[in-house]
Amino acid sequence: MNYSIRSVDLPTGVTLQYVEKGDPEGVPAVLLHGASDSWRSYELVLPHLPDWIRAIAVTQRGHGDTSRPSAGYRTRDFAADIAALLDAVGIRQAVIVGHCMGGYVAQRFAIEYPERTRGLVLAATRSTWYDHPDIRALAEAVAGFEDPVDPAFVREFQLSTLAQPVSPQYVETVVAESLKLPARVWRSLFDECLAPADHPAAELGFIGAPALVVCGDRDSLALNQQEGLAAAIPAAVLKTYPGAGHALHWEQPMLFATDVAAWIDRECRN
Repeated sequence: MNYSIRSVDLPTGVTLQYVEKGDPEGVPAVLLHGASDSWRSYELVLPHLPDWIRAIAVTQRGHGDTSRPSAGYRTRDFAADIAALLDAVGIRQAVIVGHCMGGYVAQRFAIEYPERTRGLVLAATRSTWYDHPDIRALAEAVAGFEDPVDPAFVREFQLSTLAQPVSPQYVETVVAESLKLPARVWRSLFDECLAPADHPAAELGFIGAPALVVCGDRDSLALNQQEGLAAAIPAAVLKTYPGAGHALHWEQPMLFATDVAAWIDRECRN
């Protein structure tokens, strides 16, 4: 399925790219990708979302073919971009769907912009990242990155998120998107976005919007925090995908889309 890629200049100083699917009058849902990905992280999911959802899959700052500022990679910066994007497309309030880093940004958005948060879908994410040994090891590796970034490293990084088969063509797509990031953006994501100073864990109890927390039971990066994450958000429910890894929405896109749509219909449609 082909999508028209749109661009929007924001007062936050960046130009974001996004694709949109569904009824312009439908329930707005903004889809946020993980570290080094782009809107294409939801390319397999979008066809399975019903048209009553106005799905907007965003390429966040520093990623894909969007702007790459020299600084400004804290979760607050990403969240401010999403608030500005909603203004630009005429949306007052939206469901924020985030995978991995995108879920981290979604938590920050809900804390900073509660009146604009209709609901949250937090997929394979955490409330803190710096305390995970694999993330610390990855940050150490990224700290030594130079341009051009090693394609073999990026490929292994993306493959490590999978526990179930995904088409080789799609793997090539996500690897190509990750290779668009220069070394300085990779470093900034780990130095700023995933750093201890910016984690939302202590503030999750202030989130008033309903939340769906989903994770694969073979996700070595996020699984150990899922029960705590769901318990910390007052109106959250938890769903675990048997056999799925960190990139559960790539492995089971139809199931993910169906679950998200059913939850939005139940909790956020009215």
